[in-house]
Amino acid sequence: MVINHDLLFFHMKHISTIFTLLTLACNTNENTQPLLYEGPLRQAEHVEMFYSEAQVVKVKMLADLVYEFQNGDREFPKGIYLEFFDETGTLSSTLRANHAYYFKNEDQWRARGKVEVINLAKNEQLNTEELFWRPTKEEIHTESFVTIRMQNEVIYGEGLEAKQDMSFYTIKKPQGEFTIEENETPR
Repeated sequence: MVINHDLLFFHMKHISTIFTLLTLACNTNENTQPLLYEGPLRQAEHVEMFYSEAQVVKVKMLADLVYEFQNGDREFPKGIYLEFFDETGTLSSTLRANHAYYFKNEDQWRARGKVEVINLAKNEQLNTEELFWRPTKEEIHTESFVTIRMQNEVIYGEGLEAKQDMSFYTIKKPQGEFTIEENETPR
């Protein structure tokens, strides 16, 4: 009897491959849990929204793209522009950022990338890389480096707490040269 070793090797190779495939097929753990989609449920383009209180517009928001998620969070991947109005309806300040995210559970916004806040009445501008806004408290804050350009001075520092219109603010670690005006009569 003549044994063809090439043919025997060929059959053994196929049997080995089939055995491996059967082993893999039998040993795979089936995922009985459905995969949950965590991406955006809705998408909107060229959005213009208004927030008002007592029939007075308080904030106007413009965004090129908005994603809304299952938990109510919203992402603004192409940036955001906000206009803040005082109680008389007069535009008081603006906020612009390259990216923004709204956290619904905390009712807090995070703006990132070339964040700019301008107080129109005081002609002051805040620049930073990250800023948080709490609409219910009408406050903004950051732990990042900030630059505030005033009419005649520039202030630098790290960390800031402020009213959303920048009418009052505190820099946590100020740097640079600036003038401090003292009141003649304390109140």
